[in-house]
Amino acid sequence: MGLRWQPGALYGYCYQDSNDIPDTLTAITELGSPLEMIQLLQTSWEDRFRICLSLVRLLHYLAHSPLGSVTLLDFRPRQFVIVDGELKVTDLDDASIEESSCTSNSDCFMEFPARNFTLPCSVEGRCQNMNEKRNLYNAYRFFFTYLLPHSAPPSLRPLLDKIVNATGELHWGIDETAAQLERVLNLYKSGEYLQNTTRISKSEYRRVPEAFIPDENYRCWPSYHHKGCLLSVFDVNEAIEICDSYSQCKAFVLTNQTTWTGRQLVFFKAASNHIMPDPDKITYVKVTD
Repeated sequence: MGLRWQPGALYGYCYQDSNDIPDTLTAITELGSPLEMIQLLQTSWEDRFRICLSLVRLLHYLAHSPLGSVTLLDFRPRQFVIVDGELKVTDLDDASIEESSCTSNSDCFMEFPARNFTLPCSVEGRCQNMNEKRNLYNAYRFFFTYLLPHSAPPSLRPLLDKIVNATGELHWGIDETAAQLERVLNLYKSGEYLQNTTRISKSEYRRVPEAFIPDENYRCWPSYHHKGCLLSVFDVNEAIEICDSYSQCKAFVLTNQTTWTGRQLVFFKAASNHIMPDPDKITYVKVTD
């Protein structure tokens, strides 16, 4: 009888050595989904941001772990899984806490396929923050450049571009990178990122409580629903802005579902010919263009 391997993140382990069960190691893992970058690029920006945020939180922990600064020598995406929407590392075989020794800055050379860096050599004879900086640059080249800026809310793009550029040049350490990503999260969750945008609707909408439009779907990207246009919004005004921005949008439906940030999921519709009662939803129908 063969065993089928399931990808997962190590949760803990127990070692038992007794007369009854000699030399037994029990590993406890949480199952996750393999990281598929092509699929991630097709998901919403909110979910891609969550991946990057969970990765930075992980790297922040590794930089300040009880063992010292830990670097992941094999940082390829296949070393990670997604558990409940967040990134977890699966393979710690290539983790190291050894900071490179040095006698001069030239000994602190980090080589990557597209870029090289030289870090300072400390008076203690160790390359300063090499483990942390190696992790951070790998996060930039494997994750941030692909997942962070694309299809992000326009008002957040300058800050996101700043984060990507700063990590790509290693101008920041993990503490500043984590603080800036947490700032993005707070701006997004609180709706503050909408304050500097013009929020004047081009159209008027009629509110229809306890109503739903079952059909009349159109596709948009990125969407939480592969056959329709299902997006997250901070409030009704943002839903109106989105509907105004799509020429095919004639109505939208507020659901009672929320994303991990607490934002409301909204179906955008191409027509409102068939409205059905639904106590958990509110429909807004465009009455003027």
